[in-house]
Amino acid sequence: MAAVAQLVSAFVERATGNSDATDRRLTKRAASPTNERRFPIWPMNQKDVRSFRTCLTDWYDQNQRKLPWRETRDPYRIWVSEVMLQQTQVKTVLPYYQRFCDQLPDIQTLADATDQAVLKLWEGLGYYGRARNMHRAAKVIVEQHDGAIPDDLVTIKRLPGIGDYIAAAVLSIVYHQPHAVVDGNVKRVLARMYCSDLPVNKSSSHAHYQSVASTLIDAHDPGTFNQAMMELGATVCKPRNPECDRCPVRTFCMAAKKQKVDQYPQRVKSPPTPEYHISSGVVFKGNRILITRRKSEGLLGGLWEFPGGKVMVDETPENACIREIKEEAGLTVGIRSYLTRVKHAYTHFKIFMDVYLCDYSNGRVRLNGPVDHRWIRPKEIDRYPFPGANHKFIPLLLQTIKERETSSELSSTKAQ
Repeated sequence: MAAVAQLVSAFVERATGNSDATDRRLTKRAASPTNERRFPIWPMNQKDVRSFRTCLTDWYDQNQRKLPWRETRDPYRIWVSEVMLQQTQVKTVLPYYQRFCDQLPDIQTLADATDQAVLKLWEGLGYYGRARNMHRAAKVIVEQHDGAIPDDLVTIKRLPGIGDYIAAAVLSIVYHQPHAVVDGNVKRVLARMYCSDLPVNKSSSHAHYQSVASTLIDAHDPGTFNQAMMELGATVCKPRNPECDRCPVRTFCMAAKKQKVDQYPQRVKSPPTPEYHISSGVVFKGNRILITRRKSEGLLGGLWEFPGGKVMVDETPENACIREIKEEAGLTVGIRSYLTRVKHAYTHFKIFMDVYLCDYSNGRVRLNGPVDHRWIRPKEIDRYPFPGANHKFIPLLLQTIKERETSSELSSTKAQ
């Protein structure tokens, strides 16, 4: 790792125009088989760096996608967009961004909103900790910063949910400060430019990509440069089937020169994703159904759901459903019928969930795990934010309830 640090340090010196000795030192290191395997960087002088910036930003000016957050200078809306864009594709974010900004148009309205209102607007976008942290950050900004997003790196990173990426994005785009943004797109571009064998999905590699990106950033227009780098990775230097013929900086790319683009970036192979069997129950009591709310912190924090949990070894999903409802809510129920099975993937694991319709037998709700509960009418379900896995069966649930009600009405009419 020390050799890598020295190599990046030498590149920084050369990119800022320091000493011919640095060129000789860097060239010698790059020629070494060991160093070429680790992080091969050839000398790039100030003229090359300026040319790289110009080629990139000129391309961006002509080819950037038309996106709503690029048409505003409002710090709040730019912040919202960057939070939403973390680990989420642009096409997914677009409708959420518009709806969120329509309902909560500024920091004050976000700070004044309830947790449930914020989560409902975020419902389906995933990574709900982003929404909770942004809500908390808005309160801090209003209370401690007169409603203005801080314009210095140390202060802005003290806000909940704001790390290196969001801080660099907001400070560069809003306040024109030269902080390099390094996300997955940027890492991929840099890994191919320098044929870097440092895995882009390994946390220990991030500092090296950050250092290299910082040597390239345009101090005169850092916001445009950062957005151009991300746009390049998203639309041209893609993970699969990169469009090298369209790349505005191909002449600076070592992987293109060596015809090894398909070999980069390097990634550490992820372990197999575990999969869990879940059983969940929709408990009916008269014309109402039971929903419970998860605690505010942790996975899916603050969202509502139907009670359930993991199916134990040698346990049937029906028995697991009855057991989980008893353990979580203190109720005794009976299984009425099977509804469906849904599958859902989270960041680090997958689930397949069997869903049952259950009838309340006896008991009073005593929560163990969840922090709140409601007995709601089915038509009220849209008022509450639910996880994605629940949304996969809610339409069928409502359809089943409606069909049952229709059937009951017909039977009642015939009886008369």
